[in-house]
Amino acid sequence: MSKKTSYARQIEALSKISKAISSKLYLEDILRLIVTVTAEVMHSRICSLMLLNEKNELVLKATQAVSEEYKKKPPLKLGEGIAGKVAKEEKPIIVPDVKEDPGYLHQGIARKERLCSLLSVPLSVKGGVIGVLNLYTSTPHKFTKGEIETLTTVANQAAVVIENARLLVQTRIIQEELETRKLVERAKGILMKQGLSEEEAFRKIQKKSMDLRKPMKEIAEAIILTSEIEK
Repeated sequence: MSKKTSYARQIEALSKISKAISSKLYLEDILRLIVTVTAEVMHSRICSLMLLNEKNELVLKATQAVSEEYKKKPPLKLGEGIAGKVAKEEKPIIVPDVKEDPGYLHQGIARKERLCSLLSVPLSVKGGVIGVLNLYTSTPHKFTKGEIETLTTVANQAAVVIENARLLVQTRIIQEELETRKLVERAKGILMKQGLSEEEAFRKIQKKSMDLRKPMKEIAEAIILTSEIEK
């Protein structure tokens, strides 16, 4: 493949992925779109995205692979396998043939899926690694400097959208907690006017929530609504 064609391919990949990241899709859909577009444009057999969980293990979060065996690969500890090593050392690793490399832990799956060369790069954001992006080919391939740079850029873009999504979720959770607290306080006040102590009022809301298996927010809203109707 000529340098011009390779460069055009990389620009196409970055353009499509940038549009995916700037879209209003859910995070899971964006991650799936990233691996699908990356695999398609860079002619990869399989592309997969793994993220570190709370146990510092790499968990597969998105792949365009159809194999259930590949999708169900167990988590990798930091430093374990190729992807774990990439996450720990925070730098790309190239494997000429995963079926022959002793550092690759799933050679059986690699043979079944006809995987050969691997380029694995870290997902880095704010000076830290949050996961790994893997690109496999079905035939021996010598990854170029441009391909490494392209996949690194893609990984960094993905890391940014993941981090932003996590912050957004955290913000929503905090807002939800504050809103719930305000409603519960209002509901407690209504019940206290009916002769209950503050502790009794809270326990009544809590018990109702448990009995009906509904959030305390919904119970509080019902108490407030009933009070307004009775006025």
